[in-house]
Amino acid sequence: MYQYYFRPAYKSEELLIDVFGGAENENFISDFLNAIAVLKPTMTDILDLWMNDEVLMSFDSEIGSFTLSKDIWGFAFITAEHNQEGLFQINSILENSEMFTKVEVDFERYK
Repeated sequence: MYQYYFRPAYKSEELLIDVFGGAENENFISDFLNAIAVLKPTMTDILDLWMNDEVLMSFDSEIGSFTLSKDIWGFAFITAEHNQEGLFQINSILENSEMFTKVEVDFERYK
């Protein structure tokens, strides 16, 4: 089971999905992609940011583009610059997935 927040980025109006529970699991990426398979995500680029211990994966899908970043500390973020509607759709799918649990968060904490 994965836990996530659907929240604003720090000091921003842009929303993101912050997976804070379970992202360290070696199956996280495949589980996430399986959960949103209906969107037909296709990886378009991958960057290994070894200096930040982070991997950035870019995807195209039926709802537009989005990025998945995952670090070695067990955190993952799904962002969609200029595609917030797509992010809302991903959130909606995750809310209905048995593998993901959305945890409500106070948006004021991120101002």
